[in-house]
Amino acid sequence: MGMTQNTHDVLIIGSGAAGLTAALELAQHKRVLVLAKGSLTGGSTAWAQGGIAAVLDAGDTFDNHIRDTMVAGAGLNRKETVDFVIERAPEAIGNLVKLGVPFNEASGDLHLTREGGHSHRRIVHVDDATGWAVQEALLNAAEANPNITMLPGRTCIDFITGRNGEKFSAEGRVWGAYALDENTGKVEKHLAKATILAAGGAGRVYQFSTSPRGATGDGIGMAWRAGARVSNMEMMQFHPTCLYNLEVKNFLITEAVRGEGGHLLHPETGKRFMADYDPERMELAPRDVVARAIDDQIKRFGLDYVHLDISHKPAEFVKEHFPTIHEKLTGLGIDMTSGPIPVVPAQHYTCGGVLVGLDARTDLPGLWAAGECTESGLHGANRLASNSLLECFVFGEAAARDILNCWDELSDPPAIRDWDESRVSDSDEQVVIKQNWTEIRRFMWNYVGIVRTTKRLERAANRIALLRQEVEDYYGSFVVTTDLIELRNLLQAAELIVNSALARKESRGLHYTLDYPKTDDDAKPRDTVLVP
Repeated sequence: MGMTQNTHDVLIIGSGAAGLTAALELAQHKRVLVLAKGSLTGGSTAWAQGGIAAVLDAGDTFDNHIRDTMVAGAGLNRKETVDFVIERAPEAIGNLVKLGVPFNEASGDLHLTREGGHSHRRIVHVDDATGWAVQEALLNAAEANPNITMLPGRTCIDFITGRNGEKFSAEGRVWGAYALDENTGKVEKHLAKATILAAGGAGRVYQFSTSPRGATGDGIGMAWRAGARVSNMEMMQFHPTCLYNLEVKNFLITEAVRGEGGHLLHPETGKRFMADYDPERMELAPRDVVARAIDDQIKRFGLDYVHLDISHKPAEFVKEHFPTIHEKLTGLGIDMTSGPIPVVPAQHYTCGGVLVGLDARTDLPGLWAAGECTESGLHGANRLASNSLLECFVFGEAAARDILNCWDELSDPPAIRDWDESRVSDSDEQVVIKQNWTEIRRFMWNYVGIVRTTKRLERAANRIALLRQEVEDYYGSFVVTTDLIELRNLLQAAELIVNSALARKESRGLHYTLDYPKTDDDAKPRDTVLVP
């Protein structure tokens, strides 16, 4: 009674911007399978409110966009990657227009908005819901393509390598993945000549996060266990302004509210406090500066939140620029045209991840990767607003092109063993998973959050060591469920973040530690690379 062995030309893990871009490019020549955890729209792409950064205005240049990206990245970016992505941005926008993404226009051209850290207006957008429009266009194109099969409701467990072969081999080449069918509870094996990892970030490691429920670092954990290096995991971006509301989790208030003139205020005194932290740039300072300022106000005054206020602008202006946010807040009894919005910082973006080159190749033969699960060198120590979707398009395309270029050198998968469930039983202890999940997210928020100390990091490391034994025992004894797979990956991501943070003895970009508050003057800042 063997399990289903599905073989495709290419397996893609993830149905967001990176995965679907690669799928559409490959499907001109190959048969592609796309696996998605939960629904096809469950990733971060659909939630991206801001837009996509690209040089499209005569007054702007690639050099400007490159410089803004490098300044935000605090010198940790790889210059060749930044050049590579930014020079391909206009073409990526052109492809999306062809796919039918209805970008906002102004007098015949695409309307460009501006966000923190950008020296020019260069963000193309669809109102304040760009990601949803992009996700929809990509999905429609993929669904219409006979060479693309999409399977939602699949949680990937581990990559298939030589270790899983019927003839055991120590070869680290990736031949696909084992995945749990969330509906039947059965584990399937999906084999392919080439695999693209586009599984998104690890934001759910934190108690407050704008990431979707499924962003549990699965792809990073899988790649690490299979032997790939992971880099810069201490660089976790916190979005300064997430709605503070006990009913609604993780609703983001876009950067553009500050870009169009919103003020940050102390909720009791009404004072604009950014003047105390960055008097020049005030609310338009880079995200890490704004997030630390809000964190400092909250900790110093014992606040639950601060206020973000754009009500001094005409009501029509506010409604026209932020229709989605205005509607959502109105439903919660908050009128942003006449009063402030309560906000807190929240984890927002995983700048680190699986190391990839410009061809999107990982360290593992047969495995390419793109998007938030990777560290390509684009973002460095802090991602510039609206460069994230851009990276997905450029590297999704790069992965597809590289696979097509080297297709004739790729060999067929060997015979692979079925997933062994003979020694495990069903768990009746969901409470253990829930408890561990909650514990990880809380100590990561308190000890490995916006401001860190060596002592806090060591406390987190001790907690992780205790939990690791518990989770491994649990994982070895029980039938896998999505919750258990996610818990295992969350813990792995937490460990990578803490070890990376302990390794960096300076403050740089998003990594801010009170023990080493200064940034090293070293002309060549080094990535934090962890080797499995």
